[in-house]
Amino acid sequence: MKKLFIISLLLVLVVGLSAPPVIAQAMGTVKGVCKDVEGKPITQAEVEWVGVETGRKYTLKTNNKGEYFSLGIAPGKYNVKLSKDGKEIFHFSNFPVSADEATLDFDMKKEQSAAAQGQGLTAEQAKQIQEQQAKAAKETNTVKTLNDKLLAAKTASDAGDFETAIAVLTEANQIDATRDLLWFKLGDAYRSSAPKQTDPAEKQKRFEAAAANYQKAIDIRTNSEQAQKDPNNSATLAAYYNNLAETDAKSGKIDDAVANYAKAAQLDPAKAGQYLFNTGAVLTNAGRVDDAIAAFDKVIAADPTKAEAYYWKGVNLIGKATLKGDKMVAPEGTAEAFQKYLELQPTGTLAQPAKDMLASIGASIETTYGTTKKKPVKK
Repeated sequence: MKKLFIISLLLVLVVGLSAPPVIAQAMGTVKGVCKDVEGKPITQAEVEWVGVETGRKYTLKTNNKGEYFSLGIAPGKYNVKLSKDGKEIFHFSNFPVSADEATLDFDMKKEQSAAAQGQGLTAEQAKQIQEQQAKAAKETNTVKTLNDKLLAAKTASDAGDFETAIAVLTEANQIDATRDLLWFKLGDAYRSSAPKQTDPAEKQKRFEAAAANYQKAIDIRTNSEQAQKDPNNSATLAAYYNNLAETDAKSGKIDDAVANYAKAAQLDPAKAGQYLFNTGAVLTNAGRVDDAIAAFDKVIAADPTKAEAYYWKGVNLIGKATLKGDKMVAPEGTAEAFQKYLELQPTGTLAQPAKDMLASIGASIETTYGTTKKKPVKK
């Protein structure tokens, strides 16, 4: 008879120091590969070998390739069970182990085929495989349906029809409320629809709905074991926090926005400069000049080539300028900020405003940071 089981084993031989010498028994080796009905490795599962005559148990664990291996298995017959998350997947009975290497693979696709032909499976095993097949088929159909709705929602959003996008994504979440991407996209639809509302109360309500959906997406992804295995998990979460922060800012929740941009920057250091820049922009629009300057300094530290950070730092510094008579006196570093922008983006979209700012404080225009542009000599 056949059956299933999985987990990794370290065998410790304990020898009493005062015990009389004995003849060492030849030990065997067991190994195998475990695959599911789709041929994918069954990882982090347990393979339990239990001696039929002795009752001795060896527990092994599969690696990320679905493989298991152990030395030092006493020869004899074993009942071998493959399990994952406490649930038996399959088992074999009376499998022989000798002093040589024994290979016992768990190939669920093969066993499924055997079940279809009525070969070697118990009714319970056949039922389990059928249930797995049905579950896989259901998942495939669900994913297809949800992807169709995501596409329909995108098409509607691209056309500016956010009401349809909201309706479609709401239906998708009713089908399966465990997909973080659906909640994230629903948050996008609500956020994009808010500025189109003429009623201030409805506009605020849309922003609040967007924030709630973004938070739902974050919570699902944060608590998902599958998401933790995704190499892009942190970057995805950072994008979720970024959009939540933008929604907070448009709702007037500036401190929440700053906190969520900071989380995004921490999760995705490669894009920290952009998330910190967004923080500076929000603080600038809120009139929090000192905080904005500090934010743009962080952007510059993270990415010294981001020209816009120098420009907006300069704008905020000019906001702290004072008048002496009819002359504007800007804080130290103001001219340098605009000059650095011009060095990095001499023909950028903010080049002329940067020159105008420099002129307003009576500073010269420099093409290279720290080097004054020479005026042409008149002939």
